[in-house]
Amino acid sequence: MPLPYNDAGRSKEDFMKLSKHVMAILGLAALLAGVTTFGSCQTPPPASQAHIKTVFLILMENKNWVQILGSSSAPYINNTLLPIASHAELYFNPPLVHPSLPNYLWLEAGVNFGIFNDDPPSANHQSTTSHLVSLLQKSGISWKTYQENIGGADCPLVNNGLYAVRHNPFVYFDDVTDNGNPNSANCISHVRPFGELATDLANNTVAQYNFITPNVCNDMHDSCAPLNDPIRQGDTWLSQNLPMILDSAAYRSGGAVFVTWDEGGFSDGPIGMIVLSPFAKGNGYRNFIRYTHGSTLRTFQE
Repeated sequence: MPLPYNDAGRSKEDFMKLSKHVMAILGLAALLAGVTTFGSCQTPPPASQAHIKTVFLILMENKNWVQILGSSSAPYINNTLLPIASHAELYFNPPLVHPSLPNYLWLEAGVNFGIFNDDPPSANHQSTTSHLVSLLQKSGISWKTYQENIGGADCPLVNNGLYAVRHNPFVYFDDVTDNGNPNSANCISHVRPFGELATDLANNTVAQYNFITPNVCNDMHDSCAPLNDPIRQGDTWLSQNLPMILDSAAYRSGGAVFVTWDEGGFSDGPIGMIVLSPFAKGNGYRNFIRYTHGSTLRTFQE
């Protein structure tokens, strides 16, 4: 589970400390959070692989946990994932931080930069280099985001069809986009279409940190035909796409999957946080420790 975090208790500089051993420390963070044993449905990795090496973070949208837990619209989450996973009962978006964009920024940088809107990078871009993927990249740790419904030929700085730029925090940072350049090679190499994930998993070439954003129909945000049920749409998408991650060599040999929501649908939460890993307790384990997006970022960077 993510580590508890007091969002008001640390400076951004304290929060963003990283080392070249960040992925090994991430494994320790998972152990410290009480996920030291293995679920009966999962095979323990060899002792030589005793830390998390590959992280997958999947972001769903705008639902309180009470809307998901036990919902008939979420049979995959409730009947397949929760019995084998660990999950938090008291996970919240940061207090009064809404709408979507500031929560995505918080997951990447530990702050929302005073932003309380969903405006595009042209209005909300940030010059700081003190954010997770920049520090990972400087430390030689690979990262990639898979965004559904982008083309991959340019840096996706604006909304396009079912792709919402507000759900892609990385393109809000000038060092990722080379100051908002749609032809930025750095951005294009790291911000990729979701369809490429299957190939990268099959070839065992996924990055060490992978941020996955479904489109606005599949992330539970919009009501879309033919289901016209946002929760069922997202649950169906997870049932169709999560198994390829769980069946991959990257996951089986030291991976962890975090499925969470950006914000509550009618309050700060609780919202969902589901963790699957060969290192996790699983078997339906849950706890009642209070977490926020700061907890998740702290887990990744400690």
